[in-house]
Amino acid sequence: MWRLIRRRHEIEAEIAGEAAAAAAVTAPPAEPDLQAAAFFDVDNTMMRGASIYHFARGLATRGMFTTSDLFKFAVGQAVFRLRGNENPEHIAVARETALAFVAGAKVDDVVRLGEEIYDEVMADRIWGGTRALAQSHLDAGQRVWLVTATPVELARVIAQRLGLTGALGTVAESTDGVYTGRLVGDLLHGPAKAEAVRALARREGLDLTRCTAYSDSANDLPMLSLVGQAVAINPDTELREHARKHDWPIKDFRTGRKATLTALPIAAGVGAVAGGVAAGIALRKHYRGPR
Repeated sequence: MWRLIRRRHEIEAEIAGEAAAAAAVTAPPAEPDLQAAAFFDVDNTMMRGASIYHFARGLATRGMFTTSDLFKFAVGQAVFRLRGNENPEHIAVARETALAFVAGAKVDDVVRLGEEIYDEVMADRIWGGTRALAQSHLDAGQRVWLVTATPVELARVIAQRLGLTGALGTVAESTDGVYTGRLVGDLLHGPAKAEAVRALARREGLDLTRCTAYSDSANDLPMLSLVGQAVAINPDTELREHARKHDWPIKDFRTGRKATLTALPIAAGVGAVAGGVAAGIALRKHYRGPR
């Protein structure tokens, strides 16, 4: 008796499932728009705070370096943010230091750690409003790339997790799957972002006048000025003023306490490289052990 009743419920469930599937309204896929694309900065634009800071934080939870190291890095970023300038000499020194630390680390291990730490720490820090903007471009058949000073391996992880087309990031040289401690070119920061977008446009046949770029920082004005439509997301003071002067859309997804908290782990120029130093210290300790 109970078997018959259970079987009847199973049949009814199957019928209900088939009926629901038949009644579902499926939107037709958008026609690919191969000449238009969108470019998103990551830190404080797509993600609250700095991606490399969150990566370093994830390494700290794995015991690869101390919370004191992480605190010093965070304070350093805050000081940089308040000073609001970028000394090329300081950037160069920090860059070389970071590269020296990361030399010898395996690329595959960095990618694996990036995937783990994204799921643990970064996923909940994606700005929903910015994510929706990226999705609107995908829904329109356009490709969407992240453009960031963050190491390209970590940038690719973020893009993959968000279902985006790909990422442009700082490229560290590697040989046989191991970092050499040298960059290919320079940090993908400021004018270098614009050059990367130009190069991608040439390769992919994009019409930059039909493309859109998003950022929170005036440091990205070269990239924002390169495309047909620029949008300021959670903008700093200089970018907000520039956007108003040029009638660019401004979208601010920060509210109350969140807007204050984002100022600490901001990654721009030295801040992003400082994150590389912190992560590099952790990876060096992991691979080489104490000296």
